[in-house]
Amino acid sequence: MESMHYALIPAAGSGSRMGGSLPKQYLSLAGRPMIYHAIHTFFTHTRIARVYVVLSAGDSHWDAFDWSAFERKLVVLRCGGDTRAQSVSQGLQMMAAEVGGQDWVLVHDAARPGLDQMLLDKLLNALAHDPVGGLLAVPVADTLKRADADQRVLATEPREGLWQAQTPQMFRHARLLEALLKAGEQMTDEASAIEKLGLRPRLVESGSRNFKVTYPQDLELVRLALESRHG
Repeated sequence: MESMHYALIPAAGSGSRMGGSLPKQYLSLAGRPMIYHAIHTFFTHTRIARVYVVLSAGDSHWDAFDWSAFERKLVVLRCGGDTRAQSVSQGLQMMAAEVGGQDWVLVHDAARPGLDQMLLDKLLNALAHDPVGGLLAVPVADTLKRADADQRVLATEPREGLWQAQTPQMFRHARLLEALLKAGEQMTDEASAIEKLGLRPRLVESGSRNFKVTYPQDLELVRLALESRHG
C-alpha cells in the first residue's frame, strides 16, 4: 500500500523575540493570521491527506479566527509542550491512531509562511523513495564568524558544505517518533533527532522565500514575498 503524506505544524510557542503579547503565528499577514498561509499551502496540495496543528492546551487565540475553509483536512491537537520537540512528539503520538508508521509526516514551522506548492512538490518528489527522509535547506552563502564572549571575532568558519535547515522536514511517522523520544526535548529540529539514530537525512535545496519569521522586520519581507507570489 502506498504511503500517505501528513503535515504537522507545531504552534504552541509564544514567539517572544517578536515582542508583543500575541504569539507570532497569529500576527496579521496579508489579512490573515500568519499560520493560515502555511496551512493553506498544505491544504491545497493534493498529496497531503491531512494537516495537524499542535497548540498549547491554554491557547486562547485560535478560536478567534475562522478556519472553516480548511475543515475537510484540518485537525487541531491541543497537546503542545514547552519545547518544539515536545510539541512534535506529543503531536505524533496523538496522530498515531490515524497515521501508519510508514506514512510520511512533514513537520513545518507555523512562522514560515513562504512555502509554496513548487517547493512542496520538490521535497515530496525528491524523498519519495528515500530510505531516510530529509528536509528543505539552503546552502550557506555568507561568510560565517564565530564570536567570543565580548562579541569580537574569534574565528572565520569555512562555509563549504554548510546548509541552513528549513522546513518542512519529512520523515516516516514511526521513525521520527522513535528519534524524538530517544533524543530528548532539546532538539531544535527533527533532522537532528534522526541524525542521533545514526542516519543521514537528505538535503533538498530550497529557496530564499521560505525563511522563518523571527523578528518584527521579517514581517515586511514576507509580505513582499507573498505579494510577489500572488501578484
